[in-house]
Amino acid sequence: MKNFEVIWTKNAEFDLESIIEYIKTDSIKIAKDIFFDIKNQCNQLSTFPTSRRIVPELQQIGILRYRELIFKRWRIIYKIEKEKVFILIVVDSSRDIEDILFQRLLKDDNK
Repeated sequence: MKNFEVIWTKNAEFDLESIIEYIKTDSIKIAKDIFFDIKNQCNQLSTFPTSRRIVPELQQIGILRYRELIFKRWRIIYKIEKEKVFILIVVDSSRDIEDILFQRLLKDDNK
């Protein structure tokens, strides 16, 4: 079984920190649990990262390189390059993801 290295981008780390800061105002324990749950879910991408779905909003326009992991109310968007999984975005699924996708991912693709 092939193992992939899971790497968090600065943007994704910032996303997770923001989520945890927000939850912490209600409960430090819940915030801590969610932090570790999300980290653990992402670490599981080290095996079979291609088993997760392609981001539907991007798939509709023919962009197939980004996948997502849905965990509770968060969407975790990542890409696979060689033997690495890059965590790119962690966002509450109630937010309009299309703006975030276009701001962060598509501008990087056009460099």
